Amino acid sequence: MGKHVRRVAAAGVFLLAAAGCSTLGETLGISSPTNPLSKDAKAIRDTVPSPAPVPRELALELLPAHVVEPGDTLLVQPVELDSPLRLPPDQPVQPDGTIDLGLYGRPLVAGKTLAQVEELVRAAIRAREKDAKDRDPKDLAVTVRLVGRAGKVFYVLGEVNAPGAFPITGRDTVLSAITQAGGPTRRASVDNTVLSRPTLPEGCRVVLPVCYTNVVQLGDTSTNYQLHPGDRVFVPSKTTRENLLPARFQQTPGACCGTQVSCYAVGGCAPQGKAVIQAAPAALP
Repeated sequence: MGKHVRRVAAAGVFLLAAAGCSTLGETLGISSPTNPLSKDAKAIRDTVPSPAPVPRELALELLPAHVVEPGDTLLVQPVELDSPLRLPPDQPVQPDGTIDLGLYGRPLVAGKTLAQVEELVRAAIRAREKDAKDRDPKDLAVTVRLVGRAGKVFYVLGEVNAPGAFPITGRDTVLSAITQAGGPTRRASVDNTVLSRPTLPEGCRVVLPVCYTNVVQLGDTSTNYQLHPGDRVFVPSKTTRENLLPARFQQTPGACCGTQVSCYAVGGCAPQGKAVIQAAPAALP
């Protein structure tokens, strides 16, 4: 009789999980995942060589030169403090891509680097100043600095406590991104976390596996990738299988099950300061 009762109870639990009962299922931790990892994302993630040939913690790269876009704020000012030029203060880049230089017009700056914007502003000033040829070039020299870039962000979504868009700094990694988003929730399937990189509609897709447990507990930087503007870090919900089965019976993503060696073991790994990650033969797009 006892076995029959247990079987009935077990069947009831599985029925609740399958039905996705939001109240009781959430209480038991077996409701349908709110943020599931799609089949396509899993399939693309599983094609990535391990380790992926992209910049990561301890091997960060400089990001490309900033390209001005609407929403940015520029500071345009004379190089010389005693210059006779009078320019408006901070310049927000308008939705049409222009800035307002007062007497010197509204040049189109979106799509240009800061160096290109500087040359554009100088040309606008020379065209306006009638005696530009006779004046000291230092009097007309200007500098352009970026003081705000609202459009350059990365996203952290899914099972984190404070999902959203965060400004890019150039030194962001997956770990710092998840930390800024308040860390994973108790429903997070942390070792199924992925980083997806924006690609053209007709292009191939880039979905990189993140071994969160290894990154946090072992200091393994293999999957703590450097973030670029527009990147999406997605922390999926635990599946019903993950909620019901002990961790030792759950399938671990292939990228996260490599051998880990202690730096203090005899003949363990390369000396500190030398690269221990080999570049994969094929580069990602």
